[in-house]
Amino acid sequence: MSGRSKIVVIGSGMGGLACAIDLAAAGHEVTVVERAATPGGKMHQVAVGNRRLDGGPTILTMRWVFDQLFADAGAELDTHVALRPAGLLARHAWSRSEHLDLFAEVDRSADAIGAFAGAREARGYRAFAAESARIYGALRDTFLTRDRCGLVGLSWRIAQQNLPALFALRPYETLWQALGDHFRDPRLRQLFGRYATYCGASPFEAPATLMLIAHVEQQGVWLVDGDMRALADAMAALAASREVVFRYQAEAERILVRHGRATGVALRSGEEIAADAVVVAADASALRAGAFGPEAAAAVGGARAPVRSLSAVTWAMSAHAEGLTPARHNVFFSRDYRAEFDDLAQGRVPAQPTVYLCAQDRDDAGEGAGGAERLFLLINAPADGDRSARDARELARCETTVLDHLRSCGLAVTPTGSPTVTTPREFEAMFPHTGGALYGQAMHGWAAAFRRPGSRSRLPGLYLAGGSVHPGAGVPMAALSGRLAARRLMQDRASTSTFRRGATAGGTSMP
Repeated sequence: MSGRSKIVVIGSGMGGLACAIDLAAAGHEVTVVERAATPGGKMHQVAVGNRRLDGGPTILTMRWVFDQLFADAGAELDTHVALRPAGLLARHAWSRSEHLDLFAEVDRSADAIGAFAGAREARGYRAFAAESARIYGALRDTFLTRDRCGLVGLSWRIAQQNLPALFALRPYETLWQALGDHFRDPRLRQLFGRYATYCGASPFEAPATLMLIAHVEQQGVWLVDGDMRALADAMAALAASREVVFRYQAEAERILVRHGRATGVALRSGEEIAADAVVVAADASALRAGAFGPEAAAAVGGARAPVRSLSAVTWAMSAHAEGLTPARHNVFFSRDYRAEFDDLAQGRVPAQPTVYLCAQDRDDAGEGAGGAERLFLLINAPADGDRSARDARELARCETTVLDHLRSCGLAVTPTGSPTVTTPREFEAMFPHTGGALYGQAMHGWAAAFRRPGSRSRLPGLYLAGGSVHPGAGVPMAALSGRLAARRLMQDRASTSTFRRGATAGGTSMP
């Protein structure tokens, strides 16, 4: 067996790109097949007239993941992507008179919360920030950057590192319950409960460990010059410079299996690409549904498909914004959060939804826009894109509800033309067999994090990456999944190899 393996990666989202970079940096021959015309996966863009704007993720956190990825490939992130730290994380509103800004610095946010809701709530926020830091500290090096394990295995890892940290996790409490320990003001519970939606979950069912997202944001939220798509382009360029071959508009139809092992990929065109190993960086639900053949379908196991995470309805538009000055990131909360998630649980688009608005031409403080600007609006929706469709009248009513809610909070948005609307049906078309779920399986219950597939599948030679597998959804987490898949693949190849083992730079520097 030679030291240079041939690897096919299916999908060029964050997980697939990170995996390809690591494998190529270690000297392997990598081909990426992608059904779309460009890299990025969910980090896609939407056309509005003659302009484009991000239609997926809009912020970057945990930049250390990408600093390490580029460094291990012999490059520097800053020479490929221009990043600016955001001082103001997000602007929040409940009505014309209820506005609250959160900042990267705990002290500034505490002062703002104190002015908004009183000194007791400011003290509660400081305690909340400290707890989120403890949870993040307990999980970063034991869970996020390591292969998947169960609760017992995780407990052992944490105990070896720091026994008191084991008791900081509160695994059997929901995020909503834990927030009640820190905040009496329901608006603040609503604000920080929104972290559950970052994983496509309900704060009333998601585990308290998601409090760690607060600390992730305090470590830094970064704005990407050229929009988020610039990060995907930079990663693809880095991979190409390390001799990764990209095959765009090439859809994988079946994973080839011989003697019980993955041996390549058959494309819809009829072409077959032989490989020593295959990495599926598509949603695990597509694999489970048989999208890549019956042998591969059994590779992820599970008696039934997991509960899907949330989807969304989004509006990408060019518009004039008047009244409240929007920051780069803004949230306009519904008056009844539980009713909103009850609607979602019943398979309905919320009657009164919380609205996320990204003003993509503005900086973090709201400066930079003039005249018509690019706006991206999002509300949560059930992941039913493979079962139902919303007609034009329903979407028009929904758009009116959203714009009326913004106006009630002091922001008047007037589109200059017809917005580009994306529903769960369109997300299902982009990411088949998901129903439009944007975050893999729902993070509901204490065991949800342990039910995600790991990087090694049940089929030898087949590995998994992407936001639907361990360690979870989100831009940096999906990238970590790709690094874990590359590392596991190389370890497995080395353990069955007779050649002298060389450097495996792709992930060995990870904690």
